[in-house]
Amino acid sequence: MRSLETLKIDLKDLKDGVTTLEYDLDNSYFEYIEAPEVRKGNVHVVISVNKLSDYFELEFHTEGKVMIPCDICLDDMEQPISTDNRLVARFGEENSDDDDVVTVDENEGMLDTAWLIYEFIALAIPIKHVHAPGKCNPAMIQALEEHSADRSSDEESTKAIDPRWEKLKSLKI
Repeated sequence: MRSLETLKIDLKDLKDGVTTLEYDLDNSYFEYIEAPEVRKGNVHVVISVNKLSDYFELEFHTEGKVMIPCDICLDDMEQPISTDNRLVARFGEENSDDDDVVTVDENEGMLDTAWLIYEFIALAIPIKHVHAPGKCNPAMIQALEEHSADRSSDEESTKAIDPRWEKLKSLKI
């Protein structure tokens, strides 16, 4: 994918009824969009545009896999994506976004879906993303264990405790 021009929909040229558009987005799409969350992936997007008398209903179905950093080891991990989203577009004086309604400048008539698709993908990613057990980078896991607070507190418990801390411990119930 050289540019994102193909993701612009000319709403003025659409015929009444449903028009279906399909896109295969790869790493070049994610590089071009320059978004922080996802940098790589292969995603198939189907957009169904239903042209009605004074507005457009857009149904987005997005399915594929993206690469995101693991929260534990920071190595890339594959995250499956499958999402369905709905959006309403209408013509108006200038471009704007209000919740699920997008206003497209009537003189221009072009709806750029590139960023909308990215937002739908980003919203489909779970808040917590980690490798399956045992799949994290072993070197990073070892470094985490060496520097974890639990490990350092275990080592401190074998050493002599400062008498001031000992008095505070006696206050615990």
